[in-house]
Amino acid sequence: MTEFAEEVRAIAERYPDSRSATLPALRLAQERHGGWLPPAALREVADALELTPAYCQAVASFYDMYHLAPVGKHLVEVCTNLSCALSGAQHVVDAFAAELGVAPGETTEDGEVTFSTVECLGGCGYATVVAVDHRYRQKVGPDDVPAIVEELRGRA
Repeated sequence: MTEFAEEVRAIAERYPDSRSATLPALRLAQERHGGWLPPAALREVADALELTPAYCQAVASFYDMYHLAPVGKHLVEVCTNLSCALSGAQHVVDAFAAELGVAPGETTEDGEVTFSTVECLGGCGYATVVAVDHRYRQKVGPDDVPAIVEELRGRA
């Protein structure tokens, strides 16, 4: 048994049904595979939990936090759910697209930033919410975008 499988099985022991460990196992696999889940990672999770790779892919494809394609060094995610949409999320999306030179779902040419829209970041009272490398920014407007991108570029 591999070290990864042992870690996943230890996680699965916390749950009455081992399928409940799918999310944390996918997170662990994604961390080990450079921020995304290639087919080999899905197979590793499936084998460790005695599931099918198709089941693991179905779960991973449902959630915005899992990536089935390579991502950049930095992640920028803009919430576009109702509260954020009503607070101008599309203007924030447009500003990021213009500033980064990529559309949502794409990675900059230099591989530094992956930009996407997500269904909900759970900050409805602080719209528009933007997650930058998994850290939330609240009440982001289009005028805030250049400084956020400049800050990301400074971390490179």
